[in-house]
Amino acid sequence: MRKALDGLYSSGLVLACLAMVIIAAMVLTQIMGRVLDRALVIFGAQPLGFTIPSLSDFGGFLFVAAATLALPATLRAGGHVRVSLLLRVGGPWVQRSLMVLVLIAALALAGFAAWHSGAQALDSWRFNSVSFGMVRVPLWIPQGVMTLGFVLLVVAVLDELLAALRGRDPAFQQAEEARDSGGH
Repeated sequence: MRKALDGLYSSGLVLACLAMVIIAAMVLTQIMGRVLDRALVIFGAQPLGFTIPSLSDFGGFLFVAAATLALPATLRAGGHVRVSLLLRVGGPWVQRSLMVLVLIAALALAGFAAWHSGAQALDSWRFNSVSFGMVRVPLWIPQGVMTLGFVLLVVAVLDELLAALRGRDPAFQQAEEARDSGGH
């Protein structure tokens, strides 16, 4: 089960990275098109007027995909911002209890985000909602990807909560401790 979950989190991270690479490639292509047009004008030729229609829409959709799909792997790597000063107060039992409470709150928030994101995607699908850009994109597609990212986050937070409830250190805590001690 551990291998399957880690593979799931890694897959989300790979997709997030792919989304960022696609954004960079589209922006670079758009810039190179403008540079080529400028060069053609300088040499007296007619510019091609190369453009990627709805670039900002696609960039926004891909950015949201990257941000949400990376959430589970970022959590497990201890990359989310946490205020751990309060968690260092008291003995181990108090620390573990506070961590469990925080994980329960995080699970509730992630569940809320997943539920409402999914409801929004379903509404967009039912009502055939599309983006307003030059290229009409059915909104359920980027909203569905965002929902997938939130659902993966729910799974990751639940995974960490179960580890804490079983008396083990969650992966994010292990990662933070490894960073603090300078280990890998």
